[in-house]
Amino acid sequence: MHLITLIPGDGIGPEITKAVTDIFAAAQVPVQWEEQNAGQTTFDQSGELIPQTLLDSLEKTRVALKGPITTPVGKGFRSINITLRQKYDLYQNVRPAKTTEGIQSRYTGIDLVLFRENTEGLYSGLEVFDERLGISDSIARITVEGARKICRAAFAYASKHGRKKVTLAHKANILKMAGTIMINACKEASNEFPHIVFEDKIIDNMCMQLVNKPEQFDVVVTTNLFGDILSDLCAGLVGGLGVVSGANIGDDMAIFEAVHGSAPDIAGQGKANPTALLRSALMMLHHLGEHKQADRLEKALELTLQDKDKCTGDLGGKASTTEFAQAIIDNLDK
Repeated sequence: MHLITLIPGDGIGPEITKAVTDIFAAAQVPVQWEEQNAGQTTFDQSGELIPQTLLDSLEKTRVALKGPITTPVGKGFRSINITLRQKYDLYQNVRPAKTTEGIQSRYTGIDLVLFRENTEGLYSGLEVFDERLGISDSIARITVEGARKICRAAFAYASKHGRKKVTLAHKANILKMAGTIMINACKEASNEFPHIVFEDKIIDNMCMQLVNKPEQFDVVVTTNLFGDILSDLCAGLVGGLGVVSGANIGDDMAIFEAVHGSAPDIAGQGKANPTALLRSALMMLHHLGEHKQADRLEKALELTLQDKDKCTGDLGGKASTTEFAQAIIDNLDK
């Protein structure tokens, strides 16, 4: 039995979290949930954005499943996601993107995994504002150690999962120092895994190539800001943020999350699609070594996605969140 910290989040978070826990219960997945929360809802209730009870739970379980958390734009508290990533050095943001039968997309044959450095770059939070001059400076801090860790993680993943190529996306033609650090880190990792092909592409060309011929990519690694943008671009290639999984992984802790927003405009209406959180939960099961359970649930999900009558509105159907979850349960072991 695996003890997992469960963070429902804000907005539609509690609805999609319940859908996933109901599916896990029906499938008799050997997990025990320890529910804690964070974010705007928690702050409104207790005055705390990240309660100490949540941190205590994370430090005990070392694994969490997290729903979407509201972050105000341009004001208010700093992102809780970034806070947790930096506090526990969850330096790998792993974002798979794969075309799936039943999910509408303009593309076929996409099966790539993006590794985004998760703790440095422009998201280091190193900002200075000179009010007199009206100038804001944001420092994109890249360290040799951080670059080595994320690049090696990408190559190690490729080797473990039978992937053939790692592509580094960078801007070394302009950001020469930061870009060179990433290139050198990937070259070091490539020497350790010589059976994996290594290539690098400038970020603007990378975006064009992803749109023109995304099936050419296998594992992609990049810095924090570029990775944030590319991961959403890749999600758009395969159906959107509502159908892709995400993980924040460190050396001794992992938080798996739905990467879409909290969608407060549809909260409580039973319209939310739980696919992204469910797929993140399946990544979590693979992380825990529960491969058979993860594959079984993935098959049930894929069967459900092919039956539009059982899907939520964003997937072309008319089913509610609860009805969609029940359809997945009904497809178990088919």
